[in-house]
This record gives sequence, C-alpha cells and structure tokens, in this order.
Amino acid sequence: MLGDEPRQGPVDAAIARIAGRQHGNITYEQLRALGCSDRAIAHRVKTGRLHRGGVYAVGRPPRTALERAAAAILAGGRGAALSHRSALASWGLVEARPWRFDVVVPKDRRPKGIKTHTASGLIARDFRRLHGIRVTSPARTLLDCAPLLSDRALTRAVNEARRRGLLRLADVADAIERFPRHPGARRLAPFVNSPGGPTRSEWEDAFPAFCRRFGLPEPVMAAKVAGYEVDALFPAEKVIVELDSWEFHSSRESFERDRERDASTLMARHVTVRLTWERMHRHPDAEAARLQEILRQRRAQAA
Repeated sequence: MLGDEPRQGPVDAAIARIAGRQHGNITYEQLRALGCSDRAIAHRVKTGRLHRGGVYAVGRPPRTALERAAAAILAGGRGAALSHRSALASWGLVEARPWRFDVVVPKDRRPKGIKTHTASGLIARDFRRLHGIRVTSPARTLLDCAPLLSDRALTRAVNEARRRGLLRLADVADAIERFPRHPGARRLAPFVNSPGGPTRSEWEDAFPAFCRRFGLPEPVMAAKVAGYEVDALFPAEKVIVELDSWEFHSSRESFERDRERDASTLMARHVTVRLTWERMHRHPDAEAARLQEILRQRRAQAA
C-alpha cells in the first residue's frame, strides 16, 4: 500500500491497515489519532507515502472511480454518504460520472471538488454499504434524484431498481411518508400504487403514456396471466398486448416461447395483440384506433 518505501514503522503499517479498509484513503483526523504530527504528515506527502486531495491517498493518488468516491465520502466527515446522481450511478441505475461526486453530510461541510447536500431526519434504513462505501438507499436516492430526472429517466430508474430487487414499492411509500415535503415526493408518488410488476425497457415504459394519449384504458404492465408474465394487460377486456422488438424476439427459441405463451393465455380466454415500436411510432393513430376497436369488441362479447 505504501509503494516502494523501504522502511515501514508501526505507524506506517497502521496507516496502511486503515487505508486498506477505505479504498486507499485516510483522513487528517485519522492520521492525528495515530500520533502523526503535522510535520510527520507533511514529510510523508513530500516523500510520496501520502498524496493529498480532500483526504490523503496512501502510496499513490486514487485511480479508480471507487477510490475517488471513497475519498469524497471521507472528506464529507463522519456520517457522510454518496448521494443523488453519484449514488444512482453506484446502484447502476444511470451512467456513472466518475469524476464528479455528490455527498450527503450531517452538517454543512464543503470540501473542495465535492458537491455536498445536507439533510435532516435520515435514519439507518436510508443508507446501505455498497462496494465497501456508504451510499444512500435506492429509495432515498430516487427521492433525491426525482427532481433532477426526466419522466422517462425516472420511470426507467424505478422499474430497473424494482426488477433487480433493489427496491420495493413499500420502500418508496416509506420515503414519501417520512419526507412528504421533499421536492422528489410528488414525482415518486404515482409509482406507489402502480399495478403489475416492473417493466424491462423504455419501450414498455412508453406504452402507458401512449394509452393515456389516445384515451385507452390504463394497462397493467408486467402482469401475470396463466403463469406467464405479459408485457401489458387490459384486465377488464382480457386483452394482452405484447410489445415486440427484435432485441427480445430475435431467436428461434424466443419465437417458440412466445407462441407457447400465446396458446396458453388463449386457453385462459385472453387474446394477444402484438405491437411493434415501429408501428406505434409511425402509425400511432391507426394502432390506437385498432386497439380501441379490439377492446370494444371484447366488451361487447362479454356483455
């Protein structure tokens, strides 16, 4: 950890142990607690054992996004955690920005090069340990990021977090209940009572908006029919809409699986309509009119 330094005393070994738990970083306070004077710290910086940033990197400057994120959290002080877009990227819900870090801090601190946020009322379940660093929970992260994201990006982030098992709708409800005046609460509220399961793609995310635009009933996304998960369901009419794309239906295996599902759901008295992204966007009025007529006929048959 200390590079090529030939002689390591007990203090240097202790520094290496602490830095090993913190992705190569150590704070000024931790160095002083080990008995290092300002002069001893300056000497280690001069000889390359420490590299100064918001905190001290041991042996070499931080190279990876994770090492820099750990340094940002340490610079935020005790109780700090990666938050907002940085936390969203750490959870894999948006593309990472490795050299820019948001950190939530318990009191107002503004280390150089770090965007800090203060928040009151946070409790243990608002935080997680991820890759060995402290990060806001998925629910809290989405609450903080909701005002910053477009409707499409927020919908995808919520659905992806649910599909990967990072988030339950109960977690979203809890965050909104505890922080009702947070700017993100209003944006997240529509997801709390969302029927069905999480969607798999932006294509599926777009279908409810298409239905609202053309006055179609609200579909249930990722619903279960006859033991199968279907893309969208109009339950009153028992009409399934499969949102086909080449990405998900480009092999013989998927082709056969889709036909097997269609036959099984038909036995359960559900009809399947297959809709492609190209048709929905090139001929939206015609596709909406066709769906309206199919739903009308199904209602008439059931009467």
